[in-house]
Amino acid sequence: MQRASDRIECSKSNCRQLGRTQNESIFRASRATAVAVLLLATSVPGFASKPGSLAQAVAAQADINKESRAAYQAGAAAVANNDYKTAEAQFEKVVQLAPQMPEGHGALGFVLIRLGKFHEAIQELERALTLRPGDVPVQSNLAWAYQQTGAHQKAIALFEKMDAEAAARPASDPAHVLSPSVLLAYARSLAATGQVSAAIGKMKTAVAESPQNADLHDALGSLYAQQRNWPAAVGEFQEAIRLSPQLASAHMHLGAALVAEGQAQAAIHELTVANELVPLSAATITELGKAYVANQENDKAIEEFQRAIKLEPAYTDAKLQLARAVQQAGHDSDAVRLLRQVVQADPRNAEAVASLGLALLVTDNAKDAIPYLERTLKQRPRDPVAHENLAAAYLQMNEVDEAIHVLSSGLKNNPDNFQLHYNLGLALKLKDDNAAAIPELEAAAKLDPSAHEPHYTLGILYMQDGRYDDAARELSLAMKLHPSNAEGWATLGSLYRKMNKLSEAADALREAIRQMPDQPDPHLTLATVLAEQGDAAEAAAERKKGADLERVVMKRQRATVSTNSGNSLLQKGQVADAIERYHQALSEDPDYAEAHRGLAKALDRQGKKAEAEAERQKAEGLEKARQ
Repeated sequence: MQRASDRIECSKSNCRQLGRTQNESIFRASRATAVAVLLLATSVPGFASKPGSLAQAVAAQADINKESRAAYQAGAAAVANNDYKTAEAQFEKVVQLAPQMPEGHGALGFVLIRLGKFHEAIQELERALTLRPGDVPVQSNLAWAYQQTGAHQKAIALFEKMDAEAAARPASDPAHVLSPSVLLAYARSLAATGQVSAAIGKMKTAVAESPQNADLHDALGSLYAQQRNWPAAVGEFQEAIRLSPQLASAHMHLGAALVAEGQAQAAIHELTVANELVPLSAATITELGKAYVANQENDKAIEEFQRAIKLEPAYTDAKLQLARAVQQAGHDSDAVRLLRQVVQADPRNAEAVASLGLALLVTDNAKDAIPYLERTLKQRPRDPVAHENLAAAYLQMNEVDEAIHVLSSGLKNNPDNFQLHYNLGLALKLKDDNAAAIPELEAAAKLDPSAHEPHYTLGILYMQDGRYDDAARELSLAMKLHPSNAEGWATLGSLYRKMNKLSEAADALREAIRQMPDQPDPHLTLATVLAEQGDAAEAAAERKKGADLERVVMKRQRATVSTNSGNSLLQKGQVADAIERYHQALSEDPDYAEAHRGLAKALDRQGKKAEAEAERQKAEGLEKARQ
């Protein structure tokens, strides 16, 4: 949000990013490439004894008929050969022939999990647990199935029961502690419900039970990363890599953590290794792109994001990151297009919704931006940045009262927020409510004494209210904090002249002229000050400079009007008329680069390539001369 004395607007360079997750989104709530990758990467918690090893026990049961035994043994054999479709058919036969046999329901549930049929698996495993309530392997598999369907609370309840039963065993019993794979699954459900600290506790136990397991260290590091405990996360990822140098996920997660710590070069190395180990991973490639962004290598980042999307067109994080990168490169319309695709594919993606609203805002499309920014504020009602950006959109639509309401609402939850106070002061100024604006700006100045904007705006308001001493104090302070404000020096010079502080006025005006020598007003005001000081000769010289510059400004204004008219005609396809307007503009101001550029486009339309190129070169030469 731009800080100015007379308006609030949002621009590419200084709009606030609502997402705030450029370096750490890998570890955010979605967990798409962190906890989900790590915890889902482990094997499905299977029976302590798989169906194959239970076949002899089933065969020995006297109350099971021969056909049921044969079906169970056939199913167990199919599992041993990883033929889960055949196993499913055989175990379905078992539960039909012997519906009271818990092993049949448990085995079928296990196979259904392997086939990804989690809802059907839950039915069978719940039935098995009803028939044999204390069956730990069935509890483990049922908890896993609950996880896969998002029923994490049910999973946690089972894990808690298993944990309590294990803790009740003697300390000498190896089953006194849940197995690392079960603890890993337990941690996953805890993390999914926001209980990250508890999840870390379970993962620490798992690591203590199996300290040489690289996957467990990787998972623990990912949980630390969710807490933004980057040193602890980095340590666990590095330990995972020490134990298993080929573990691509650990390299990827270490790279993301290093980006968050500001070590972009080291992150690029780790992510490059991860990409070499698993070259077709869209998630890894996307993280490498983020590292390039952090290292200010935007072109390389864009290439990586595009490569990730080519590999996995539906991967929304890659599109989101690409949108940010192309927007940073100045291609706002491309960013909007990409963000619309992300939001359409994933309407609940709060980060994408916020980014789309922001992108529309910086392209001066506040009307379309407002619904997205309103959604963001609804999702993040205490977020000061969400209030700032929605208010900026309302101001872009000239809905000042709505902006004031949003900013005031934001201050209720963030009373010490500098930006909200400052923006509210500007919004109230737009309403010409100086009495209400001044306290807000004074509050902003106290909250951030190093910020020059509140002092400058206060100076303008005090000057409007006739409080010249207060105005001079604030404007002088603003200039000390931010001396490269040419208009500020000109304003301060004019104020000193009104206060009859002629020496101070002359100094301020000369600084304004030094910074913007082509503006007529400071020369004319300085001429008046010098005349009042009795320096008639220098006053006359400054007055002549000002008058000459005024004529130049008027010519440039006329040239601008003619050029804008030419641009409009060119858009309508009236090429000859457009060329006439561009020539008219150049007759007023031969050094107006925009007129030369417009004329080049029009000549191109007529097929006059050589003439068009000559005009383009003139435009480029004039622009370089101004730099």
